Amino acid sequence: MAERELRSAGGARWRLRSRSPRSHQELPPWTTALVEGDDAGYFGPGSAVWAVNGALPTLVAGIRALLLQTLHPGAMAGVHDWSRYHEDPLGRLDGTIRWIATTTFGDRRAAAAASARVSRLHERITGTYVDAAGTERAYAASDQVLLRWVHDAFTEAFLGAHAVWGAPIPGGPDAYVREWAEAGRLMGVVDPPTSVARLDAELDGFLREAKVDERVAQAVRFIRKPGLPGLTGRAYPILFGGAVASLSPRYRELLGLRRPWWPAITMTRILLVSAARVLGPVSPSERNARARIARLASETAHESDTQAA
Repeated sequence: MAERELRSAGGARWRLRSRSPRSHQELPPWTTALVEGDDAGYFGPGSAVWAVNGALPTLVAGIRALLLQTLHPGAMAGVHDWSRYHEDPLGRLDGTIRWIATTTFGDRRAAAAASARVSRLHERITGTYVDAAGTERAYAASDQVLLRWVHDAFTEAFLGAHAVWGAPIPGGPDAYVREWAEAGRLMGVVDPPTSVARLDAELDGFLREAKVDERVAQAVRFIRKPGLPGLTGRAYPILFGGAVASLSPRYRELLGLRRPWWPAITMTRILLVSAARVLGPVSPSERNARARIARLASETAHESDTQAA
């Protein structure tokens, strides 16, 4: 039971280490498909993206990203009008993690296909919302403004969580923003930020138009208590507390959240360290990506030997 719950919470990126020969077969097809492919992908071993997106602080980063994304009234309207997160929170989470893992660890063809799949799902998401000035505006999930907001909020959330609980990033935070900009381009973002300074400037611009209303409060209440089962449900309050504590005071104020009175940063660190001991240091997605890259290197070496002979 615990293994199934942890797989659901992590979108099958992580699983308990097991000697059972069936454990590999229980991974979803999109995870095992990362073994296949024709190139190393957009990032690869040693990249800032692998260091951040392949680390356990992403468990907190996902919560941070959801909280931040509620602050744009257009994005919040799309979630309110179209999302089924109340009925199937794990299903929605799994879809997001599938895109992240495939874009991070897949080859270029798989990353492009995963992004195109998400874009197709977004095509029907349209409607209207009332902005912070009281003006009714049309929105579409494919709008450049909303695509940029989601990308920027995601980047800030993953970078911010890693800064608190992760290891040093190869090349530093700017390298992550610059590299992950490629994921934004795959999703249709034109000229995404490529430095922390520019990312922060764009977020500041967005937050000047933030609107906190009952829709936001409702979404935050659900994110706080999504009703997850078993082991995941018992661990989630610690992760949520860590996510809130790691946010800047400005974000917490806008969201109407207080920093937990208990030592949330430390408790989250203890939980992540414990999870790393149980789950292992490398996710199945990264292992499969490394196997693909090793296979490609072996094939290249064999071709070179054949030509030399």
